[in-house]
Amino acid sequence: MSLGSCCISGVKHEGTPAGEFTTINGTRVYQALPKGDYDKTKALLFFTDIFGNSLPNGQLVADAFAAEGFATYAVDYLNGDDAPEDALSRNKDFDLMAWLSKHGKAETYPHILKTIEGLKQQGVKDFAATGYCFGGRYVVDCVLDGHLKVAIVSHPSLLKPDEDLPAIKAKSIPFLWNTCETDQMWPKECQEKADEVFKGDKNYQRNYYEGVSHGFAIRGDPKDEKSRKAKEGAFESSIKFLKENL
Repeated sequence: MSLGSCCISGVKHEGTPAGEFTTINGTRVYQALPKGDYDKTKALLFFTDIFGNSLPNGQLVADAFAAEGFATYAVDYLNGDDAPEDALSRNKDFDLMAWLSKHGKAETYPHILKTIEGLKQQGVKDFAATGYCFGGRYVVDCVLDGHLKVAIVSHPSLLKPDEDLPAIKAKSIPFLWNTCETDQMWPKECQEKADEVFKGDKNYQRNYYEGVSHGFAIRGDPKDEKSRKAKEGAFESSIKFLKENL
C-alpha cells in the first residue's frame, strides 16, 4: 500500500465553511445540511483526501453538495490525525509513508461504519458516498460491503484494479468515476481497464478531464482555468448523477 507525491500536491482553497462539526455515534463529522426541507432518509457520505477536515477544501465542497439538496456528512475517518496543511508546500518533515502506516483500514474504516450506523438510527435509509484521492478507497470498501446505493470517486488512490473492478461490477450499483490525464494513483491503464470491465454496464460512468492532474477535484488551483473548470465539471456531473440515482 503506497501513496505518491501527487497526494500532497495542490492548494488550500479560500472560503468560509457553512456547515458545522458534530458527533454521530461517537465519530466526529463535518455536517452540511440543505436549507429548508430535504429528504432525511437519504445521506451523502463524504470521504476527504489525506488532509481530512483540517483544510477548508473538503468542507467547502461538502457545503456545495448540501446547497444542491443533499445532507452531506464528511466523516473524520482519520480520527483527527490529518496530514498537516504545510505538507502542501512540501514540508520536508512530513513523512507520507509513515503517516500512511498509521491510517490503515483497521484504524479508519470503523469510524465510517459507526457513522453509517448512527445515521441509520436517525432514520437514514439510503446512502451515497463520494471520495477523493485517499477517500476513494473507502467508497469502494463501502460498495463492496453493501452500504451504498450510489458511489462516486474522483482520482481515487489505493485501488487494486484486478480485484476491485470485478467485485464492484458484481454489486451492480450506479458508480461515477471522475478521472484525469495525469494520475499516478489511477493512471491511464487503470482507467482503460475499468472501461473494459464495465463495458456496456449502464451503472458505469467515467468522466475524463484532460490537462489536469491527481487532486484536481478537491485541491486544484482555482486560478488555473483548466483546473477550475475540471473541478466544476466533476462536481456538476456528481450532482446530476446523484439526482438521477439516489
